[in-house]
Amino acid sequence: MPRITINNITREVPEGITVFEAARETGIRVPSLCRMESFQPTGACRVCVVEVEGAKNLVASCTTPVSEGMVIKTNTKRVRDARRLAVELILSEHNGNCQTCDRNNTCELQSLAFELGIDNIGFTGEPACSRTDMSTEALIRDNAKCIKCRRCVVACNEIQTVGALFPQYRGFNTLIGPAFNYNLADVTCVQCGQCAAVCPVGAIIEVSHIERVWSALDDPSKVVVVQTAPAVRASLGECFDYPPGTLVTGKMTAALRRMGFHHVFDTNFTADLTIIEEGMELLTRIKKAFVEKQKVALPQFTSCSPGWINFMEAFYPEFLPNLSTCKSPQQMFGAVAKTYLSKKYGCRPEDMYVVSVMPCTAKKYEAARPEMNSSGVRDVDAVLTTRELGKMIKQAGIDFPLLPDEEMDKPLGVSSGAADIFANTGGVMEAALRTAFEVITGKKLPFNQMHVEAISGLEGIKETELTITGTKEEWSFLEGVTLKLVVAHGLGNARKVVDAVKSGEKEYHFVEIMTCPGGCIGGGGQPRPTTDEVRKKRIEAIYREDEGKALRQSHDNPKIKQLYGDFLGFPLGELAHKLLHTHYTEKERI
Repeated sequence: MPRITINNITREVPEGITVFEAARETGIRVPSLCRMESFQPTGACRVCVVEVEGAKNLVASCTTPVSEGMVIKTNTKRVRDARRLAVELILSEHNGNCQTCDRNNTCELQSLAFELGIDNIGFTGEPACSRTDMSTEALIRDNAKCIKCRRCVVACNEIQTVGALFPQYRGFNTLIGPAFNYNLADVTCVQCGQCAAVCPVGAIIEVSHIERVWSALDDPSKVVVVQTAPAVRASLGECFDYPPGTLVTGKMTAALRRMGFHHVFDTNFTADLTIIEEGMELLTRIKKAFVEKQKVALPQFTSCSPGWINFMEAFYPEFLPNLSTCKSPQQMFGAVAKTYLSKKYGCRPEDMYVVSVMPCTAKKYEAARPEMNSSGVRDVDAVLTTRELGKMIKQAGIDFPLLPDEEMDKPLGVSSGAADIFANTGGVMEAALRTAFEVITGKKLPFNQMHVEAISGLEGIKETELTITGTKEEWSFLEGVTLKLVVAHGLGNARKVVDAVKSGEKEYHFVEIMTCPGGCIGGGGQPRPTTDEVRKKRIEAIYREDEGKALRQSHDNPKIKQLYGDFLGFPLGELAHKLLHTHYTEKERI
C-alpha cells in the first residue's frame, strides 16, 4: 500500500494502480477523453496530465503508476493550462458543427471545453479531412468529427475482436476507420454499435429512423404499431435524468400513445414465443441425438442477437447449422403483427407499419435483411434505438416525468417475467431453462433463488450444469443426463467459447451468446455512458421487473397459448416455421 500525497491529502492506495485511479479513490476527478474502463490506457488525448514532484514534465495520469512517497498536483495553473491547450488543439481540427450535431449537449468534448473555460480557440489550423461513411444500415461515420481518441478501436478490437476499425497514417493525417480507407459496408463489421456507444463525440452514430417514423405516424393510411424491447424500460429514463436502473415501463407506454402510435405492444410477447420455439428446437435436437442416434448440430447456439449472427456468418460459418433457426423476438413480432394481427384489424400487411424500439443498432441491419419478409412484405419497417426514442419524446413536447403509468395493449402486450430477463446476459438461457425443465419433468427449476445465479452477473463466460431427474415418460431418456450450458457476452468472449468448442476442449448442449457487454442492457443504442456500474443497475432493474410479474414462465402466457390455438397451430409446425424461423449463410470476410 504505497503512501502518496495528492492535492495535499496523504493516504495509502492499492499497489499497482495508476495516478488517475488514485485520484478517483481520493474523490478527485481527473478529466480524460481516451480512457476506457477496464482496458489498458493509451494516454492518447493528454487531457489527464498531472504534476508529479520531481518529474521534469507533466505526466499522463492514466498511464503512470503510483509509487511510495509520490506527491501529485492535479489542478495547478500549469496543469490547467496544459489541459486547455490539449483541448484547444483538438477543437482546432474538429469540425463539430455543434449546433446541429447529434451529440450536442451530450458531447464529452463540448462538456470538457465548457469545464475548462474555453471560449475562444487560439489556433486556426487546417481542419481534419471530411468524409462521411453512410454505407451501412446501422452506423454513420464522420471523420471530420473524429478526435482520434481510439476508444472505438478498443471496442472493436479488444471487446468485440471484429477488427473493423484501426488507426492509419500518422500525426495530423491519422485516420481512424477500416483498412485502406474502405467504407464499413466493405469490411467485416457486425454493426453492433459498441464503437458508437463509446465515442465521446459525434464521429460514430446510429442511422436515424426518426423521420421515417414521424412520416408513418402522419400517414392516415397506415396502422402504426410499436414494440419495445425489454432492455429499453430499464434505460429510457436516463434520457430524462432518471438514475440508471429506474424502471419506466408505464411512462414509456404512455409516451408512445401520446406520440400517436395506434397500438403499443411489447417485444416481450415474442420473447415468450421465442422461448417456446427455441426450447422445443433444442429438445428436438437432443432427442434426435440421444434416442434416434442421429448426427445433429450440438451445441445449439441462441440466435436472438443480430450482431452475433453477423459475427458467425463471417468468422465461423462452419457453425451456422448450430445456430437456432428461430428469428429474434423483434423479427418474430413483425411477422406475427403483419399476419395474425393485421387480420384481426382488417388491414393489409402493407398497410401496417411496425416500429421497434431497441437497445441495439444491429437491429436496424437485421430488419433490412432479405430473409425478414415472411409476411409477404418487410416484417419490421423501422427501428429506433433507446436514444432515438428519447429524442422523439422530447420532440413531441411530452413531459415524461409527469406521465401516468399505463399498460400495453393486448394481445401482443402480454408477457411473462422470463421475457423481461432477455435483456440481461444469462437471461435467454434462464428463460429457456424455466420452460424446458418443466416440459421435461413437470416441475419448476430446482433452484432456491429467484434466479440461476451461476449464469447471472457480468463475468464474461459463465458455465453451469443441470442434471435432469424425475422426467415425464416421453422424456425418460434424459433421466440422469447432465446438460452442459454456457453463457457469454461480448464477442471477444463469444470467440473464446466457439474456439473451445471447435478445438474439442469444451462440450456443451446449449450456448447463449449476447453481442454486447452485459447483454442488451449494454447495447450500442443505449443512453451513454454505459459503464459496468450502469450495467449492474440496469440488470437489477430487469430482475425486479421479472420478479414483479404474476407470470414468470413463457409457456404460462395465455396470449401465447391463444396465438397457437387461433393461428400458428403448434410449436415448430409448418406455419410457425414459415413465420418464425430462418437460416443464415456464410459471408465473405474482409
